[in-house]
Order: sequence, then structure tokens, then C-alpha cells
Amino acid sequence: MQEANIREALDAHWHASAAGDLDVEHDIYDDNAICDYPQSGERIIGRSNLQALRSHHPDKPSGFNVQRIQGEGDLWITEYTIDYKGRVTCVVGVMEFRAGKVIHETQYFSDPFEAPGWRSQWVRQIV
Repeated sequence: MQEANIREALDAHWHASAAGDLDVEHDIYDDNAICDYPQSGERIIGRSNLQALRSHHPDKPSGFNVQRIQGEGDLWITEYTIDYKGRVTCVVGVMEFRAGKVIHETQYFSDPFEAPGWRSQWVRQIV
């Protein structure tokens, strides 16, 4: 399974995530996958724990918007936003594959912030 198959698996994963299909969403993970949340210092070990954690989220996301998926070989990056109760969170997910399954994922979450006016002459707003 190389890049075309991994990209297909990622597309299915994100489509299932957006649709709330937890079984298909977690097909991409190896049974012993690890998922890290560096900002909170948490590590989830095992696909079953990751799926259980996500299925018990008290504020289910109302939307996912994938901006970009890029990768090569066994390392793939997804940039996306999640909408929780009308509040958008920016996320970067890093997935490492082995034998066609995710063995390690790291997710970085960040809230949007107001751009400071002092730098407006050098930038354009992203829509």
C-alpha cells in the first residue's frame, strides 16, 4: 500500500470522521496505534481506546473541514478545522503508517486569534 492507497485511506477516514461513522473512521488505525496530544500531555494507546475516547466526547464535532493532506511514504500531514458548538479549532495531524495502518498519530490543536494590525501592510487575509 503506498501513496495512492494511503491517500485513499485518509480520504475515507476524514469522510467517516465528518459523517460520525466511528467504525470506518478508526479502520485506518493499527490495533496498537498510539495517538499523542502534546498540548495536554496525553497519550492514547490502542485503536480501541482511541475510538472509545472519541465516542464519549461530550461535545461531538459538528463539522470537519480538511484544508490540505500532504505526505510521502509513511509520513502524512493533514491540516483541518473542527467545529465544536460553533467554535472553530485549527488542527494539524501527523500520521505515521506501517503496513497500511496508522501506528502513530500526533494532533496539535490551536484556537484562531485576531491578527494584529501592525503587520497588515505585509499580509493578506486567508479566506
